[in-house]
Amino acid sequence: MRSDAYSSPAGLSKSADSAAGEPTATDPAVIARVAPYLWPKDAPEIRIRVVLALTALIVAKLVAVGTPFFYKEAVDALAGDGGDGPRMLALGAVGLTVAYGVARILTVGFQQLRDAVFARVGQRALRAVALQTFQHIHAMSLRYHITRKTGGLSRIMERGVKGVSFLLRFILFSIGPLVLELALVGIVLATLFSVWYLVVVGVTIVAYVAFTFKVTEWRVTIRREMNRQDTDANQKAIDSLLNFETVKYFGAENREAERYDSAMAGYEDAAIRTSYSLAFLNFGQSLIISAGLIAVMVMAALGVQKGTLTVGDFVMVNAYMIQITMPLNMLGMVYREIRQSLVDMGELFGLLDQPAEISDAPDAGALRVTEGAVSFDNVAFGYDPERPILKGVSFSIQPGETLAIVGPSGAGKSTIGRLLFRFYDVSGGAIRIDGQDLRSVTQDSLHATIGIVPQDTVLFNDTLFYNIAYGRPEATREEVYAAARAAHLHAFIADLPDGYDTQVGERGLKLSGGEKQRVGIARTLLKNPPIVLLDEATSALDTATERDIQDSLRAIGEGRTVITIAHRLSTVVEADRIVVLEDGTVAEQGTHADLLAQGGRYATLWEAQARQGRDEA
Repeated sequence: MRSDAYSSPAGLSKSADSAAGEPTATDPAVIARVAPYLWPKDAPEIRIRVVLALTALIVAKLVAVGTPFFYKEAVDALAGDGGDGPRMLALGAVGLTVAYGVARILTVGFQQLRDAVFARVGQRALRAVALQTFQHIHAMSLRYHITRKTGGLSRIMERGVKGVSFLLRFILFSIGPLVLELALVGIVLATLFSVWYLVVVGVTIVAYVAFTFKVTEWRVTIRREMNRQDTDANQKAIDSLLNFETVKYFGAENREAERYDSAMAGYEDAAIRTSYSLAFLNFGQSLIISAGLIAVMVMAALGVQKGTLTVGDFVMVNAYMIQITMPLNMLGMVYREIRQSLVDMGELFGLLDQPAEISDAPDAGALRVTEGAVSFDNVAFGYDPERPILKGVSFSIQPGETLAIVGPSGAGKSTIGRLLFRFYDVSGGAIRIDGQDLRSVTQDSLHATIGIVPQDTVLFNDTLFYNIAYGRPEATREEVYAAARAAHLHAFIADLPDGYDTQVGERGLKLSGGEKQRVGIARTLLKNPPIVLLDEATSALDTATERDIQDSLRAIGEGRTVITIAHRLSTVVEADRIVVLEDGTVAEQGTHADLLAQGGRYATLWEAQARQGRDEA
């Protein structure tokens, strides 16, 4: 999703044909972005490979253009037009035939050498673009990610990254070499035969290229629609699989299958139209090439009948026409694939050119935490300018203090946590840590300073050890064990058959809610940050599990500044101070006892939750 201040960067165009509905880089912009990968300034080895590949390419083309001469001479020798006697005739024909075969082998050999030398160039470019895309997507704001469809995004990445190597290869090895080969063949035909041969060949090539380009441009619009349908179907499939349990809970398997099939039906229709248009293109290309071939061969046949040409000449003309036909057929495929790669990479570069909503200031420095004091100074914020969430919120947290933020749903509690991590920038006021405005420090240093235990701990589909060590990857195995013990998790893991090597499943679904929360606590303890945010860390747990985890949460708060966002007031009675939010403002603040004594909003919420607890009991 674009931020409200977003405007299309130069080189981008909004297109209704864009498969993802996002800005798409124009074709010249895509080529300009890809070309530097052919000649990177920081990689002399790659430049050497490009030169060697081009050398092998030129040699292959020169050998290919000379090959039909050997064919002609062999045919003439066998026909008796070039021999001085039976013995010399036999030796000449055999030798020329062998030379013809060797020339064909050399042509293929140099082509394969070219591909082998160039392979590293293409793969290096693919890897570089893939890494750049991955890093850019992680740099995008939370606003972008919560409004994008993961399946569609992954499809854009996949198609665009794969197009890099292809586009580089065919830019270098197809268009220029094709022009070179056609020019050489045209010169040979005009020199050895007649300029009319060159005219016929030229008209054939022009007609072929014009037809190919015209039809291919028409097919590109169909292919874009096919891409859009493919992205939509993939998004629906991934979304459904990620929500497997919800689908089962509501018996919605058939409903999900119908949604997926509906998207695939659109893809099927576009794919069929693509196949039909391809058949039309192939037939038209074959018709034009065959007409040109017939015309030239008729001219050569008439020359043989008149005695101005030999049978070898007739065969050589045929060989050159076939030699022209092959790259022209390749031109059709190459142009189609280049256009498709440009479409796919246009979507990818359109994604890359979207600016990150949250970025470091040019002069941003690392956050220096000396005490761990946090202050919110008249903070205002809204996800939508028309609907403000926080309206001048002010409070401060002293070093080592535990501050709880409570209030009804929609009061802005979780928003405070997101602003503290700078997932969004405040629209008014400032948030400071030890007097440093969060907008003046680097995001990496800010994120390294704060640890979080969220309401729903989402785990990677890897081992328990990996998920705990995620808090500090360089930690030793003993340090990971110590963090697990502090989170009251070690004994549970030790009883598992695979211990710390146990796979937790997709998003940690093999673990219970309490077990996932303990993993989240353990990895935050391992991170050892000076400031900790507990974002409703126990609200999704039952009362018994909550009591067990409270000890772990107390351990995580020792010697640290702790901000606890809570809905259940019983979990924050021991906080040093409690801030009550209501309608985006601070309604009241103080200790648990002070707030109860005031008989205000906190006391009302406390009584309501206490009454609910008695009713449930």
